[in-house]
Amino acid sequence: MTVTFAAQRKSVMSVIFLLIAVSTVVALFFLAAFVRAVKSGQFDDDRSPAVRMLNDQSPAPVADAGSTSTNP
Repeated sequence: MTVTFAAQRKSVMSVIFLLIAVSTVVALFFLAAFVRAVKSGQFDDDRSPAVRMLNDQSPAPVADAGSTSTNP
């Protein structure tokens, strides 16, 4: 069975259109996921967690609610 050049070219073009449509849908999905992450505060503070461990100060101890100590 011989396939003409025009029929083969039409088949290739339909695959290209399908790939463009699928890639557009995937791109829109990732854009929506990114916008959702930004709106939920995922990227609010991206600097301090990286340098937090470089602080020399230790965190303040948490006082117990039932403690009756009167130390100043």
